[in-house]
Amino acid sequence: MIRSFAFTTQGKLHSQDMDTFLMPTLLKDTNLFLWVDLEAPTKEELKTLLEGVFHFHPLSIEDCISDLGAPKVEEYAPKEEDQFLPYLFMVIHGVDYSKEDGVFATSELNFFLGRNFLVTCHSKYLRSIQHTEDQCLRLKKQVARAPDRVAHTLLDSMVDNYRPAMEELAFEIGEIEDKVLQSATPEVLNKITQIKKEVHHLRRIIGPQREVLSRFARGEFKLIRPKLIPYYRDVYDDLFRIHQLAQTYTDSLTAVLQLYLNMSSNQTGEVVKLLTMITLITTPMMMIGTWYGMNFSFMPELKSSHGYTLALSVMVASTLGTYIYFKRKKWL
Repeated sequence: MIRSFAFTTQGKLHSQDMDTFLMPTLLKDTNLFLWVDLEAPTKEELKTLLEGVFHFHPLSIEDCISDLGAPKVEEYAPKEEDQFLPYLFMVIHGVDYSKEDGVFATSELNFFLGRNFLVTCHSKYLRSIQHTEDQCLRLKKQVARAPDRVAHTLLDSMVDNYRPAMEELAFEIGEIEDKVLQSATPEVLNKITQIKKEVHHLRRIIGPQREVLSRFARGEFKLIRPKLIPYYRDVYDDLFRIHQLAQTYTDSLTAVLQLYLNMSSNQTGEVVKLLTMITLITTPMMMIGTWYGMNFSFMPELKSSHGYTLALSVMVASTLGTYIYFKRKKWL
């Protein structure tokens, strides 16, 4: 699906969802800028827009079509034989955490940012795209005054969408801590391992993304106007705090795992202690019973008329004495 918007430099909507053949004309108008959004585009749509209208560099088109897996930003400047205008190509990831699956779902967003155009490409619906569109069309028209403003709004929205995922993850970790304190079962261990793996996956996403946004925050690119650099720096600071929070979650999960191991060790120790106590308490009766279980012909004790009662009394007395001794020692 292709959505396109042409805005004036005052942030007013000039035209929307225009035909592809009109886009080159709009690009030549210095009083307008063009935002084209490609959601789950077909190969024909990609070829028509990226190659036919904007004439982007083949390498950036290839990176856009393929699943790179890692955030990046590259600056493309035209050579003599190139038809495209200077632009930045950027790959950024959004996340969404599912409590049911315990998995961070990542969504890739590709940017082509030029002086008077912004092309975004993604394989599925993104809340940040819809939020930015609403900002441009209905809420804050000053956002739509330039492509670098729209790009900033998109990045800011994507980073903001990390927060619900982080809050859900924090709640999940809290539940795991409670479960560990209640019962250290193998299912709880599997859950700890799964969440820790997902947090590590999140940190692998955020790490390179920080590097990308730090380049914008430092003002490395001429296509980002100096007055907007503080806004990009603010987005970078937000992502940095999220990265620190992910590190805190990693430490918390390590502590929960250590608690699980301690609880599991204590449970094993309690079982061994109980079995040992049972063995020691029943040892006297086992010894006496074993002794009189030997069917020898010459055992004087067998001729006593009160031998059964005497043996039973000795077993009860010795077992009870052992129990009282352990109780006084507070071993039970």
